[in-house]
Amino acid sequence: MLPSDIDPDSRCRLPLPRREDLDEAGRAIFDGYTDPKGGTIRGLKGPGGIQLHSPRLSQANRPVNKYLRFESGLTEREREVAILITAREADSRFEWAAHEPEALRVGVPNEVVEAIKHRKPLEGLADEDSVIIQLGREAFGKRKVSSETYARALQRFGAPKLVNLVALMGNYASTAALLTVFDMQIDEGTTALLPID
Repeated sequence: MLPSDIDPDSRCRLPLPRREDLDEAGRAIFDGYTDPKGGTIRGLKGPGGIQLHSPRLSQANRPVNKYLRFESGLTEREREVAILITAREADSRFEWAAHEPEALRVGVPNEVVEAIKHRKPLEGLADEDSVIIQLGREAFGKRKVSSETYARALQRFGAPKLVNLVALMGNYASTAALLTVFDMQIDEGTTALLPID
């Protein structure tokens, strides 16, 4: 049962954007989101559809998102661990539901996913995962990154890659805010993979 202010087609508080209501640039973005070969993980039912209600924002954000996800020097594993810890700290069930399967697909070990999901201790996890998780926990959970965590992250990634990693996390925190305000619901029949404490 959806809340009364949720559109049943978009599954959020805004309706799905309509291609005919968009200008030329907006239609190009719409077509990109709906292209089965090159679209987003979720197409228009998710943050892409929400952002397309502001076509200029969507137009500006798409290349940044593409750069951060695919061109910034982060491995697929690093990328998905960073997205998952951001989704966890924001309690973003929609982001989590989209990215847990993607993380497992690209080789993030199940024990890493479970440590993030259930806020478990990080002992025994690979350094490449634990440093990202600790950085996310401090940045978004404590809103203060310790000198020790910063030094570990800087040593692991170097300054350019660390800046890109934090920008990716910030980008997904922004997405989580959109999903929260517009109350994006997970798909009907989908199990909420992320427990909310």
